[in-house]
Amino acid sequence: MQAEIAGDMLPGRSNLPGSRVSTTPNTSKGIREMTQPFTLAVCAEMVFCSLPMAERIKRITELGFSVEIWDWTKHDIDMLEQSGATFSSMTGYVTGALADDAGADELIETAKKSIPVAKRIGCPRLNLHGTGLDGQGLPIKKSEAVTGEMWLKAQDTLNRIADLGEQEGVTFILENLNTAVDHPKTPFAKAADTIALVAAVDRPSLKLNLDLYHAQIGEGNLIELCEQALPYLGEIQVADVPGRKEPGTGEINYPAVAKALDEMGYRGTVGMEAWASGNDELALQRFREAFTV
Repeated sequence: MQAEIAGDMLPGRSNLPGSRVSTTPNTSKGIREMTQPFTLAVCAEMVFCSLPMAERIKRITELGFSVEIWDWTKHDIDMLEQSGATFSSMTGYVTGALADDAGADELIETAKKSIPVAKRIGCPRLNLHGTGLDGQGLPIKKSEAVTGEMWLKAQDTLNRIADLGEQEGVTFILENLNTAVDHPKTPFAKAADTIALVAAVDRPSLKLNLDLYHAQIGEGNLIELCEQALPYLGEIQVADVPGRKEPGTGEINYPAVAKALDEMGYRGTVGMEAWASGNDELALQRFREAFTV
């Protein structure tokens, strides 16, 4: 498998928001040219929160970013379709789980229902987790430990998801989470877990959604983690630690991460799934600056 080395392309959408090149003047005098090698996206569930969803999407789009949404059943699909936004990812199921028979069947059935919505709004990636999450982000089915039987069942379920993706021409992405702060007792939460599962399936219709906020809390060593995940990457998501706010508000050196990703040849989407520490537009500006290299 190859990592995405070109911007996400959709029919009729050749110039995606967030994928920009900005040139610093006076390069002849030794000032380095700055580039934006990634497609940048922003989660509409977490910024401009005082506005209705249609207005949030409009503001994000006007500022030059693609748009991420979560549970599509909570949204007006006609509004999303007519918004003119470029969507980067959405939750690709409603209920279900990877590691038990009933949960796997439920996951497949609700993934099937999600695909027509993704196609209507032109969303290229459908996001999955180790198990369904409730409104507070807690696992519907908590796991004290993940057994070998659960690993085998999860791999089988993801092969079924990959089958579905190939049949329908869509890509599912498996996201890592953290159990220490946001999602306690969620199975297959670590990036090491999601990398192992996606690598075991090893099919183009199933990729990784590598969330570096969650990975910093659970594992750290982010640049080497990106290198390990690179062959399977479908998207990268970011927020700073602690607080889950925009890059530059915490301990993660995101400019260094961006430089390393650029040098690795990653050319896919980087999505800010973060709260604004203050002014929303300033948060988006800080995000763009962190991933301009």
